[in-house]
Parts: sequence; C-alpha cells; structure tokens
Amino acid sequence: MRKSGERKVSISGARSELGYVLRHLSPRRGSGSVHINVAAQQANTLLHDGHAWDEFDRAAPAATRGAIRAARTGGATLLVHASFAFVHAVEHGAALEPPLRSCVDAILECEALALSAPLPACVVRLGYLYGPHSADLCAYRTAFRLGRPYWSGLAEARQYHLHQLDAASALLAAAKSRAAGKIYYATDGRAVSFMQFMDAFAHRVGRPKPLHLPPYSQPLARLIIRKEHMQQTALAMPLRAPSPRVPGWKPKFADYRKGLDQVIEAWRDKSSPPVHK
Repeated sequence: MRKSGERKVSISGARSELGYVLRHLSPRRGSGSVHINVAAQQANTLLHDGHAWDEFDRAAPAATRGAIRAARTGGATLLVHASFAFVHAVEHGAALEPPLRSCVDAILECEALALSAPLPACVVRLGYLYGPHSADLCAYRTAFRLGRPYWSGLAEARQYHLHQLDAASALLAAAKSRAAGKIYYATDGRAVSFMQFMDAFAHRVGRPKPLHLPPYSQPLARLIIRKEHMQQTALAMPLRAPSPRVPGWKPKFADYRKGLDQVIEAWRDKSSPPVHK
C-alpha cells in the first residue's frame, strides 16, 4: 500500500509497466484510501504488434471486476479506473470494424462497470503510452538499429500519446481530486501520427531514414502484425484534444519530442530499464 498526497493508494495491475511507474511515484504518507486500476493498460500503446489485444474482450471486464472487489475489500473510498483515450474517436463517429471494435466495446463495458461500482469512482482515459519502461519501445530500438522496416500506418491519422510518467501523475491527480462519477482525459494534447512519432524515435536511436512497410504489403505483413495494430494506426483522433482534462493536472511532456528525449536520456544513464512482466 502506497500513499498519494492525502490518500493511500492500492493498485490493480501493479506488476505492469504503468503499475511499476505508478508505484514509484506514489508518495509514502497520507490518510484516506484510493484504489487505481491499470490492469488493462498493457494494451494501451501503439508499440505492440497487436498481441496485447488477445482475449481482451474477456480479460479486461474480468480484471475490472477484480479491481472493484479489491477496492471494496481494502476499504477504498474512491476507485480510479484507467481507460483508453482513443475510444473518443469512435464516440465521435469514426467507423471501426472487428476485431478492434470488440475491444472498444470491452473498454466501454469496463468503464460502465467502474462507474456503477458500489463505491465512488471516476474514469481517466489515457493517451497511447510510451516511456523508458516500455519493453516494446526498447524492442523498436533494436529493430531500427538492425535496419528493419515497421508498419507506420497513415500519415494523416493523428493520435494522442502520453508519457508513462505523465500517465501516472494524471491518475494520482485524479485520486487527489476526489471527483467521482465522471470521465476525464489525460493526453499530451498534441495529435501526431504513429509514423511521425516513430520516425522521430528512430532518428534518436541512429536511424535517420527508417523504412516503412508499404500499404500494399498488408497481406504479407499480417503474418507478423495483428489487424488490431493496423486498425489502431489508421484510426485518427479529433484534432482538438479531448476533454475534460483531469482536474489540476498538466503533462510534463506536452511535446512528444521532449518525451522521447527523456526516454533516450533515461536509457543512457540506465536509470529506467524496461520492465518485463
């Protein structure tokens, strides 16, 4: 049990990458109790090839029910449920087919479960996660250094990203706010395509002109890349940052380029090795 400001923090998904960051950012003193659920957040990134969506429509609701039980058992007075900002695009009319559509349905089901829980709760929809504790981003570093191409998606499909440190601070800010019954957003506020984001990362690891898998290679690429990932990279978010933002919170890395610089710096001094489950 960790403490955040005036509220002790317990975590569902504490062994995940975001859970690791959240545990280490939580202050050690306070009173009261809040439970933060990040159990499904391993899927909330564009950095995996789609494998993190396996069984998501079954596992995520089950994990949310488990988080609710843990919150009640631990005597929490607030549940903060970490969700996915990209569903904002679907709610605003973006067409989405299976298999990612079933994942969105599960995400919305989890939010409804959290908000109808027998204790006060709020939802924080997070942008696509990245950071020095991302094993998938570390794998991209290796792939770029070997000159391998990647599935870059559409240049015009812009998404909202979020550094892991900012994600953790947003969840802790929601815990401090004691606001219940609402859905909040935490994104970096600057929509950029996966292609732009990853090319910027490639430049930082010594690959100034990374290779992109062309769209016509999709049938062959599907042998190693899941359709869900291709759907995500093609799903554009509205250009205006989603709101309302978590009360009292602002991202430290509002510019993704500064966030990527922090990743490289952390890896260089070996203070933030990737976390493997």
